[in-house]
Amino acid sequence: MSHQTLSTILFLLFVAVTLGITFWASRNTKDATDYYAGGRSFSGPQNGLAIGGDYMSAASFLGIAGIIALSGYDGFLYSIGFLVAWLIALLLVAELMRNSGKFTMADVLAFRMSPRPVRTAAGVSTITVSIFYLLAQMVGAGALVGLLLGVTSPTGKALTIVGVGVLMIVYVVVGGMKGTTWVQIVKAVLLMGGATLITLLVLGKYGFNLSALLGEAAAKSGKPDQFLIPGLKYGTEAQGLAGKIDLISLGLALVLGTAGLPHILIRFYTVPTAKVARKSVLWGIGIIGAFYLLTLVLGFGAAALVGGEKILAQDKAGNTAAPMLAEEVGRLIFGDVGGTILLAIIAAVAFATILAVVAGLTLASSSSFAHDMYAHVFKRGNVTDKEEILVARISAFVIGAIAIGLGILAQGQNVAFLVALAFAVAASGNLPAILYSLFWKRFNTVGAVSAIYGGLGSALFLVIFSPVMSGTATSLIPDANFAWFPLSNPGIVSIPLGFLAGYIGTRLSKEYNAAKYAEMEVRSLTGVGAEKAAEH
Repeated sequence: MSHQTLSTILFLLFVAVTLGITFWASRNTKDATDYYAGGRSFSGPQNGLAIGGDYMSAASFLGIAGIIALSGYDGFLYSIGFLVAWLIALLLVAELMRNSGKFTMADVLAFRMSPRPVRTAAGVSTITVSIFYLLAQMVGAGALVGLLLGVTSPTGKALTIVGVGVLMIVYVVVGGMKGTTWVQIVKAVLLMGGATLITLLVLGKYGFNLSALLGEAAAKSGKPDQFLIPGLKYGTEAQGLAGKIDLISLGLALVLGTAGLPHILIRFYTVPTAKVARKSVLWGIGIIGAFYLLTLVLGFGAAALVGGEKILAQDKAGNTAAPMLAEEVGRLIFGDVGGTILLAIIAAVAFATILAVVAGLTLASSSSFAHDMYAHVFKRGNVTDKEEILVARISAFVIGAIAIGLGILAQGQNVAFLVALAFAVAASGNLPAILYSLFWKRFNTVGAVSAIYGGLGSALFLVIFSPVMSGTATSLIPDANFAWFPLSNPGIVSIPLGFLAGYIGTRLSKEYNAAKYAEMEVRSLTGVGAEKAAEH
């Protein structure tokens, strides 16, 4: 049996099981709380696994392994950034968000401010960040199928992206948060199992001697003197100072972005209490921390056993390094059949990863549109649960279609890099508004709207005029050159601009409701009255 056949069978088995779970969950989805927050019925360990399943995306599994395999030390910083970010989420956001909101990020922001402009801004930001993130998962799906089925034509990869998009829409439309959460739990267990297996096999090949693994990875990289030190991807002689600033900018976006990611924030509402929310984040950190340690071995193992040239020949962005490593280490230890089986398993797990994450992202963005923009902005709160859920399901179709179209256009980009852009947008627009809202008494409506649009707008503006869009062979528009902004990661400029816009906007407005802030402060710290947080 070929690896294509085996991996297809395993993947279809995963799809069948998760679709069964989704339809089962749909029978228990009776109202908006069930659809948006899974009835707040998940335990700390369950939600922790789901957080891990939501967070450990194709960028983590495919993109980081590829970027480490090709760029060494500079790629390893992605692993560290994604992990350290959780400390910010735990210490500053998780418990307070659970206590203050109901279904979405905008519930917190709108509580003590004029709800319509704030919910509109939050909805726009949520959908924008989610689409950036969805883009990365779709690109990963196209690259994976290219490896598995030998599909090299853009049309073949585009059809794969369409298929993944249709599946994610089914998960969200049918299962809501309950179905999506269980899909993410199953996926987290599979991903941790698959990554652990490959890591142990790679380390076993080198006698569990990490130095031997790193040494061979450097030797096979073609740049042995540069592979294990900073500067191979960022800060090269050609980039000069701009490259080093780009690296700092990347780190800022990764560390600050998690606390502003909409699909992560909504996970805090799926548990019954703030204590369980805190416990679920601790579980999530444990799972995610272990996983990112594994990505180091996967990346350097791919460099040592597969080699950069072979990885680049298959996918110029390196997105297939992990599956190629699975095939190679399986072949070396168990023979050709072992290589086929391991490739099939890891490819199926990677597909599962993509499906689970895109479902979470689509749910976050469609929920924000239905709950924030339709129910509270367009209908001014005069809407039934049934009508709101119907709008959420319709918007899932629209957002899914947009993600499919953009995913087809963005083929060839490294998925970890694309996700870093989503983090930069989230850290620039959402995080300033969230932190100001939770911790600054004087913060008001003008400040919230200014922070979101200022951070979001500056990040998008800088990305458009950066090497991401034009000027290089890997740009989205490689034949054009309008990249006057030298950095690929805009966070170092756009994040401070988001905070500055929020500060200036607040100072320019005299609006201030001390009683509302006092009530929110009590609610955020104690959870008293949290169920009514979004009714204002």
